[in-house]
Amino acid sequence: MIGGNSPILITAACMGQMKLPKAQAAKAAALFDLSAAEERMLNEAPYRGSIPQMPPTDPLIYRFYELVMVYGTTWKALIQEEFGDGIMSAIDFNMKMEREPNNKGDRVKLQMSGKFPPYKYYGNEEGVPEYGFKEG
Repeated sequence: MIGGNSPILITAACMGQMKLPKAQAAKAAALFDLSAAEERMLNEAPYRGSIPQMPPTDPLIYRFYELVMVYGTTWKALIQEEFGDGIMSAIDFNMKMEREPNNKGDRVKLQMSGKFPPYKYYGNEEGVPEYGFKEG
């Protein structure tokens, strides 16, 4: 086992989308019999974004695309209603995946948690908030 991080992060790193700390990169190199150069690549900041075509053609990946197309504006409205003018970070982010047993067929349960960085209002004057946090 590589260990030390979430299985989702480790898998993303092995697929070239995340960076592994050196200790985990060494474990991955030993597990997969990688060369020294390949091990170093696991510890470099990657060029992220691996979907070669939009919309995606893989049926599972397409369903995530479909979720964003259908619910994206709803998620945006609800997040901004709760937090203010900003985004949900995919950098300061946690994700967990679980199998949820169901007698009609098991379900995929994804839990995502991203930090809320508000937009900064540049050049704000006295009395105007500096950041887009929801005003009480």
